[in-house]
Amino acid sequence: MKQRLWLMLFLLVALVPSAPAAEVNVYSARIEDLIKPLLDRFSEETGIDVNLVTGNADALLQRLQLEGRNTPADVLITTDVGRLHLAEARDLLQPVSSDILNETIPAQYRDPDNHWYGLSLRSRVVVYSKERVDPEELSTYEALADSKWADRLCVRSSSNVYNQSLVASLIAHNGEQATQEWANGLVENFARKPQGGDRDQIKAVAAGQCDIALVNTYYLAGMLGSNQEAEVNAAMAVGVFWPNQPGSGSDRGAHMNISGAGVTKAANNKAEAIKLLEFMLSDEAQRWYADKNFEYPVKPGVEANAILRQWGDFKADELALEKLGEYNAEAVRIMDRAGWK
Repeated sequence: MKQRLWLMLFLLVALVPSAPAAEVNVYSARIEDLIKPLLDRFSEETGIDVNLVTGNADALLQRLQLEGRNTPADVLITTDVGRLHLAEARDLLQPVSSDILNETIPAQYRDPDNHWYGLSLRSRVVVYSKERVDPEELSTYEALADSKWADRLCVRSSSNVYNQSLVASLIAHNGEQATQEWANGLVENFARKPQGGDRDQIKAVAAGQCDIALVNTYYLAGMLGSNQEAEVNAAMAVGVFWPNQPGSGSDRGAHMNISGAGVTKAANNKAEAIKLLEFMLSDEAQRWYADKNFEYPVKPGVEANAILRQWGDFKADELALEKLGEYNAEAVRIMDRAGWK
């Protein structure tokens, strides 16, 4: 009799479906090497499986739109606030409630309606030839349109969202007309037709094709930390200048941008998605993420990578980054009118 009861109990237990493993699905514009180890660490700590899809930011946004409510994605990670703003504008993200996110991330680096959050920071700075430029000649982003820089400036295409965000910041600070005049003057100073990425601009300065360039800090840091001698040598040939610092005549601070993330509107694993974003703001995750990507931690009090620290302290622009998305379309029109290809 006892054996029969035990057998019945065993069969009942066997027939009860087991709970599915907790998971979260991530679409990331960050390449796998720059994000997966951190996601693996999250899984180790929480037991939540992470399924990762990487790709071009615009392609991932298009995929989210096409998939609609059937998307498997719970989290979107991308490399510029412009893309996060676009995802919000297309109704692809949902607001989330998290005291950890709201209390940890400074207000200017998160959406006021909680649709997206910054995970790390970078600045778009001026790099200059140590041989041909005295940094005392440099001052502000606005001054790059001065005629003394004619045929001396390298920058990538206007289709690049980093440049669009910089121009959007100038619109927010100076207005559309002044920014149009600035863009017109900047284009007059191009040493060559815009081409390549930020690393190519650094290499062009080192090779003498131009004297100054606009680049994101993490590209230069990545070159300095490279195992390729040619990249290190090119990076060593340039200096970093922080524009719009106190005493420059316009001391609002250097332009900032973020790598950030949001929870998708159709997320099936919302709680797990929020847990992931909160995990990425832990001291451990912030240090790893910042070191791996050569970006500044968004969490106050977490030390930056040694390469970034050697460039010293700087004043950061405190403009709310939502403005970069709001002015993106006008920034593109200004760049087009200026002939910035």
